[in-house]
Amino acid sequence: MRCGEPALAAGSPGDGNIATSAARRVSPKNSMDIPSLLSLAELAWPVLLKGTGYTLLFAVMAMIFGLPLAGLITLVRVLRLPILDKLMAIYVSAMRGTPLLVQVFIVYYGLPSIGIEFSPLVAGVLTLTLNVAAYMSETLRGAIGAIEQGQWLAGTSLGLNRQQTLRYVIGPQALRAAVPSLSNSLISLIKDTSLVSVIAVTELMLATKEVISTTFQPFPLYMAAAAIYWLLSFAFEQVQKWMEKRMAYPH
Repeated sequence: MRCGEPALAAGSPGDGNIATSAARRVSPKNSMDIPSLLSLAELAWPVLLKGTGYTLLFAVMAMIFGLPLAGLITLVRVLRLPILDKLMAIYVSAMRGTPLLVQVFIVYYGLPSIGIEFSPLVAGVLTLTLNVAAYMSETLRGAIGAIEQGQWLAGTSLGLNRQQTLRYVIGPQALRAAVPSLSNSLISLIKDTSLVSVIAVTELMLATKEVISTTFQPFPLYMAAAAIYWLLSFAFEQVQKWMEKRMAYPH
């Protein structure tokens, strides 16, 4: 956290008051009885709900910006554009070969030293976008590589150049094959959002820690956070299954 910066950079001033009132109403003694758990849930729910909103915001925004970037990287590498191909290969290798937490620190704490500064929210979305784009580009590149060579030759026989063949013949087939892996990237992204809590963004994990710091009830609250992460992942799994069925047959 930067010097002088408040701990809840992306949160609401009211969050601390809610958590503080929870400390008064939930006693560590007999904290696992039903009335205490209900009281804890009543007081923690608004904070966890707000944190869940930030988690979804990070995951969805990173996916929205990351997918087009991944597609661009894939095009550059598949078409083997001079110089750009090598640069994109280095970028993908660097993003996949370094921890996401280190990348968050570089974007939020490192870049200001050279005059580039972002708010915690923007820094979090930017880092997650750059990270997931690298992984998704490899997913797309692998899906394209899995299309048999005869499809490329069929495009050529129709008078299409390499770019047109990729767009009209190879691309739709590769995208259909890549849906499961792309969906897995989104599910992993939901869990990766917990790392942006280190830059004082009150997503689900940091919101949970804030409530724990005042109620001293780590077990039920961490279990609640785990359940929320699982429910979000389960919801996106259902979307994945729907998309797989939707794209199972060409239209």
